[in-house]
Amino acid sequence: MAATAAGVRAIGPSAIRGGLYTFRGNPFRQGPAARHYEPDAIVAMADGRICDCGPAAEVAPRLPAGTEIRSYANALITPGFVDAHVHYPQLPVIGAGGEALLEWLADFTYPAEQAYGDLDYAREVATRYVAENLRHGITTAAVFGTVHPQSVDALFEVAQRHDLRMIAGKVLMDRNAPAALRDDAQRGYDESRTLIDRWHGRGRLGYAVTPRFAATSTPAQLELAATLWRETPGAWLQSHVAENRAEVDWIRTLYPAHASYLDVYAHFGLLGRRAIYAHGIHLDDGEFAALAQSETALVHCPTSNSFLGSGLFPLQRAIDARRPVRVALGTDLGAGTSFSMLRTMQAASEVAQLCGHPLSPAGAWWLATRGGAQALDLDASIGSIEPGKDADLVVLDLRSTPLIDFRMRYVDDIDEALAVQMALGDDRAIRATWVAGRLAWDRDAAARP
Repeated sequence: MAATAAGVRAIGPSAIRGGLYTFRGNPFRQGPAARHYEPDAIVAMADGRICDCGPAAEVAPRLPAGTEIRSYANALITPGFVDAHVHYPQLPVIGAGGEALLEWLADFTYPAEQAYGDLDYAREVATRYVAENLRHGITTAAVFGTVHPQSVDALFEVAQRHDLRMIAGKVLMDRNAPAALRDDAQRGYDESRTLIDRWHGRGRLGYAVTPRFAATSTPAQLELAATLWRETPGAWLQSHVAENRAEVDWIRTLYPAHASYLDVYAHFGLLGRRAIYAHGIHLDDGEFAALAQSETALVHCPTSNSFLGSGLFPLQRAIDARRPVRVALGTDLGAGTSFSMLRTMQAASEVAQLCGHPLSPAGAWWLATRGGAQALDLDASIGSIEPGKDADLVVLDLRSTPLIDFRMRYVDDIDEALAVQMALGDDRAIRATWVAGRLAWDRDAAARP
């Protein structure tokens, strides 16, 4: 695991060497010019941040004397992956399938989430969740807890030990759910306020006000959620919107005075920068325009959407240059089926094909890195490899399996190489994960007895 004590940033300079892939812009707007590839690069780190990067021949002479350089052969250094929507308490029900969203919540999710009033149990699952993030190269995530404050305490405790950038919040849910998972508007506010005071802004942790979705919160709770968000500088707001047609119809019956599902959230003041909504499959053009104008982000969760049969996310409509919406990728575990952002990128590519608008490897990689950072309003700190950014990095083994090794013999350029990694790669491709300038996961060291 980590080369330094968990949660403690490396002080002295260090550097890693290999191929480098990052972004200088948005490939959906600027095309290939937005990406930056160096076949042999050095990334230098100190005090948790990138202090130098570029072609190895140029960076090496600039390194302080005694800097240790760790070289990775047949590898690509990329920004750490951003998982912008995930439910860590659902890990015990991954793969429980055969139902659509609302039935899946009732039959699998809600029974599983009732266990998280037990802090020790929550810590056990949170520990596994964080370990899997590191093993899959995920260095930033926006995470749902359960209604229990203990679920958030457990996650933040574990994430802080690894110095991960973690955004999370207690679920607010005061109706249309089992009694064991309901709070009330005031209690939800008070418990969230206590968690904010304890964790928000501590190290690399941030709080997200977390109403599950409009169907499980009363108008009173949504009003207090907006109050809590407004009075907490730098906080996020996360929820769900338009995931499933039956859900959209249900919202219409619960909020008949509102023009649309998104209009419910707009009415209560729950749109804006640092507001993150998962799914957004069944939105109309007016709703996309409202998201763009308010700088509210959507999270595309392709493996979950396919697993539950929710529909195909219209990425091309969402990013329409006339009113582009900020879009990130999310695993949405446990309806999502993999921690791997490679598998998630591939799933997004397949959905785009089905929608008639192919997604380039550069576009997919951008959504999982700099695009995800932008959606979370964190692109000043993470999402690309450049001096001053946090040193959250993934080292990708470009020949991680015999089949990938064979296929890579016939690759002509970096775009094809990325396409192969997306199509065939998984957790075995993550050679190393660096978090705030320290080695947090080393695949080969972990494999040794």
